[in-house]
Amino acid sequence: MAHIIVVGNEKGGSGKSTTCMHVATALVRMGHTVGALDLDLRQQSFGRYIENRRAFAAQNGLDLPMPEIRALPEVDRATLAPEENVYDQRLSAAVTELEPACDFIIIDCPGSHTRLSQVAHSLADTLITPLNDSFIDFDLLARIDAETNKVKGPSIYSEMVWHARQLRAQAGLKPIDWIVVRNRLGAQQMHNKRKVGAALEDLSRRIGFRVAPGFSERVIFRELFPRGLTLLDLKHVGVEHLNISNVAARQELRDLMTELKLPGVSVDF
Repeated sequence: MAHIIVVGNEKGGSGKSTTCMHVATALVRMGHTVGALDLDLRQQSFGRYIENRRAFAAQNGLDLPMPEIRALPEVDRATLAPEENVYDQRLSAAVTELEPACDFIIIDCPGSHTRLSQVAHSLADTLITPLNDSFIDFDLLARIDAETNKVKGPSIYSEMVWHARQLRAQAGLKPIDWIVVRNRLGAQQMHNKRKVGAALEDLSRRIGFRVAPGFSERVIFRELFPRGLTLLDLKHVGVEHLNISNVAARQELRDLMTELKLPGVSVDF
């Protein structure tokens, strides 16, 4: 069975698609077969990233390793039982198609609450939740007391993950390994960074996730998307000497892949 990695957060702009592409490319470069699904049926940022990669590789005669992306197949609604949901069936069919040939399946969820996102979270062996390092994003996980910065209780996204965990437990599946990834960590605003970090650590003990550092705010990420490239591809496309920022970004990716603790993965890039 393929190990399913779901990247989810109900807020846009948290770095989900960038995280998906870098994790997928890292796994492929380490010799694993990776399937990909983009559940944002409107924006398709992850799918567009892979499409850009294919086009750039073809135009430049490059053999770039890449995940195998699939669109959700259409389902004849007439074949569904009264209680069956068409989106459940479309996602199930896509996963069933990818599983036999893949070590990992990476699913990018939309930055909103949808039926597809709900179902995908219940399929997750590993759940990655990228989070901009601010209390605006933190509010999706928990409510905070404005005076004390103490966590008052879980919020809407945490409740959805809790429901997904309940469904998996009822089905006899192993628990979700949930990792909250702190993206866009800046060198400044150290006081705010400490407060967000303390709140995350408090919440992690209460509702059961691990906290990992993600990607800092860097120009390189915005430059890579149009060509479908990742930090691991720079030397492949002729960049012989990485600058300090790029070296630091590669180390961030290495640290994230190590922290994910995916089965059968030895981080060696």
